[in-house]
Amino acid sequence: MNPIRIAIVGVGKIVRDQHLPALAANSDYQLTAAASRNGTVDGIPNFKSIEEMLQAVPEIEAVSLCMPPQFRYAAAVTALKAGKHVFLEKPPGATLSEVEDLAALAAAKGLSLFASWHSRYAPAVEAAKAFLAGTTLENVQVIWKEDVRHWHPNQAWIWEAGGLGVFDPGINALSIVTHILPRPVFVTAATLEFPENRDAPIAAAITFSDAEKLAVSAEFDWRQTGKQSWDIVAKTAAGTMVLSEGGAKLSIDGKLVHEEPEREYPALYARFAEIVKAGRSDVDLAPLRHVADAFMLGKRKVVEAFYD
Repeated sequence: MNPIRIAIVGVGKIVRDQHLPALAANSDYQLTAAASRNGTVDGIPNFKSIEEMLQAVPEIEAVSLCMPPQFRYAAAVTALKAGKHVFLEKPPGATLSEVEDLAALAAAKGLSLFASWHSRYAPAVEAAKAFLAGTTLENVQVIWKEDVRHWHPNQAWIWEAGGLGVFDPGINALSIVTHILPRPVFVTAATLEFPENRDAPIAAAITFSDAEKLAVSAEFDWRQTGKQSWDIVAKTAAGTMVLSEGGAKLSIDGKLVHEEPEREYPALYARFAEIVKAGRSDVDLAPLRHVADAFMLGKRKVVEAFYD
């Protein structure tokens, strides 16, 4: 099979750090063009808009949409109507309804739509899932705290309505939790902290439960200094499991039992190629649904202004 002729839309830091290297290393793809208001990719045609790109390079077969989520729906509709398969960076959109609409459009067009959750492909996630499937859960804690000034400097869109704020990284934790727990959970309460000068939260505390009354709590905070925290701790009948460093390491009762090199984005693109070849889509909205539920149930708390 010939390589999939793919284009990138939205050339920023995550594209340069992750998407471009992953595509370059995968023989299933031929990077054919890019569209971005500000960035360019060397060695291929570059355009200012997806419309201009698709008109000029009709042989494109798939697009990877890496712009902020508030603008992803319109770009995805444009691509799908032009007959292109679509890869959606996380979160797949600003709302559940728009992503569901994209899934329906992709199905009607016979195209593949991929809602990518890169943290699910962290090296120790499947081992954690297997461990939890073989024991009885007692409670789960999620501690996801990082410094927005380090990871997202001068990125205004994350503070705008639809930018998700602290849920931009927090949804990574939710993508893992919804994958590894043996039963679905649902939000029971939340407190969202909004800086007085922002339209998106800087911190959130959420509690969840399930049909068996499992206690699950999550702490998300974008004001962390020093060591960053990306941990999921589960107390079980077989010991305490710690999935740390964003899913990179798995420990049971303090003993490291699984660690491998990180290959999240290469795995994402391998999965996208797989579904394109199979003529199907992969659109799991569980992580985004939990974010929506937290906004729906959450108590709003205003905190001091924040400047990055």
